[in-house]
Amino acid sequence: MAERGLAALPLPQLRAQLREARHANALLRTEVEMFEKWYCKMEPCSPSLRLLSETHDAPPELIQTRGRYKSKLHGATDYFVSLTVEQKCELAERELTEMKDEIQRMNEDSEQTLQNLEAVIEEANVWQTDVKKAISDFEKDIISTISSKKGSIIASEKLLRYMEEKNRQRDLLREKLRLKNYLLKGYKKKLQQQLRQKEQMGETLHEVRLQQLQVRNAQYQEKIDEKNEELLQLKLTSGKTVQVLNFYRRKLQDAMETSMSLMKDISQRKELLEKIEREAALVEEQRAEAEIVNQQLQKQLSDYGVPPVLSYMQKKMAVTDLENSLKAWERKVAVAEMSLQSYRRAWNQVKMSGNQH
Repeated sequence: MAERGLAALPLPQLRAQLREARHANALLRTEVEMFEKWYCKMEPCSPSLRLLSETHDAPPELIQTRGRYKSKLHGATDYFVSLTVEQKCELAERELTEMKDEIQRMNEDSEQTLQNLEAVIEEANVWQTDVKKAISDFEKDIISTISSKKGSIIASEKLLRYMEEKNRQRDLLREKLRLKNYLLKGYKKKLQQQLRQKEQMGETLHEVRLQQLQVRNAQYQEKIDEKNEELLQLKLTSGKTVQVLNFYRRKLQDAMETSMSLMKDISQRKELLEKIEREAALVEEQRAEAEIVNQQLQKQLSDYGVPPVLSYMQKKMAVTDLENSLKAWERKVAVAEMSLQSYRRAWNQVKMSGNQH
């Protein structure tokens, strides 16, 4: 009959009833989960609840195989007593109280985390301010000197002195904090030893005094932790500073090598320039001498006069006659030399024959 009544209803009403049924099921499911949670807290080892939960969570095919356990399950569930409205309200109030406590703990943890993050941000801001100040001092003291005296050894030495001074300051501060940390640890150890001695002697401290000592101990512990963090930060900063110093040292070494090569190149260029200047002076002297010779030749050319053609022909003919007469005389000299040689041979023969007689 219920199915026929549902079938007779229109589709919008069916949808509305379905939504209401789903909402009611969700409420019941939440209520059941809350009750099971409290039941597990009160009786965590109850076998009946485990059997009931396993039966509810099992798939349909496994439920069919568990038919033989139905009687046992019903027997176990017959012992359950339904909760009254006051008990349900009490359980809901306890759950609400736990949820409020959990929310309070989450808020406290969130506030603590927020305070820690704010402290970290403040420390980062202070660190950023110090870094900016160090950068401005470095640019003011070193970069300006290097840019004004590029390639100078004074600027490099000033950079090295600046880095060494910064490292020395960091080392002094780190040593100071280390000594302070050591003294605080010693004081803490002394207080702990005194406390143990008083406890062994059976002396009882007043609650306020004990709380004060605990507060002071916590404060000292916080200070020690802060100093340890500062010491760690200083060690990190010192390491970074050493890395930066090594980088600038390598850069300075490269710059010095480049400067030496440039100075060597400049000296070679100067020697080449002096050689070119000497050659230019020599060429200038040769040019002046050639200019003087050219002027003399120009003067001779301007003073030169061409003789008449007839005189030139006569002198040419005279030269030809002289050359012919020279050749004739040369032939006569050759003939005379030959005659002289024949006369000498004859004379020698005469002398030889005269000596034989």
